Amino acid sequence: QVQLVESGGGLVQPGGSLRLSCAASKSISLYTMDWYRQAPEKQRELVAAITSGGSTNYADSVKGRLTTSRDNAKNTVYLQMNSLKPEDTAVYYCNAAWRGLAYWGQGTQVTVSS
Repeated sequence: QVQLVESGGGLVQPGGSLRLSCAASKSISLYTMDWYRQAPEKQRELVAAITSGGSTNYADSVKGRLTTSRDNAKNTVYLQMNSLKPEDTAVYYCNAAWRGLAYWGQGTQVTVSS
C-alpha cells in the first residue's frame, strides 16, 4: 500500500504559476507517476505522466506549460504549472501505478481566476 498526499494547490491569477507536490509514504522508484485533474461536471483526465525511468508525457492541452518531475530519494513527484489559464481550474490528483496496482491521493484544488 502506498499513501499519496498532494499539496501546493491554491488560488492563482491567469498567467501565474504553482508547483504541486505529491509525497509518497514509501519508495515509488518503480512506479509510473501520473497527474490527473477533474473539473466540475467533467471527467477526470490525465495531464502528465513520468515513468520510473524519467520519461514524460503530457496532454496536448498542457504541453509547454506543465512539467512533471520526480525525486525518488524524497519519494516525491512534482507538477510545475506555468502560464495558468482559467480552464486549468480543477482538483489535481496524483496516481502511482505499477504491475496492475494503482494508488490515488486525495487531491488538491487549483483555481485560476482574477
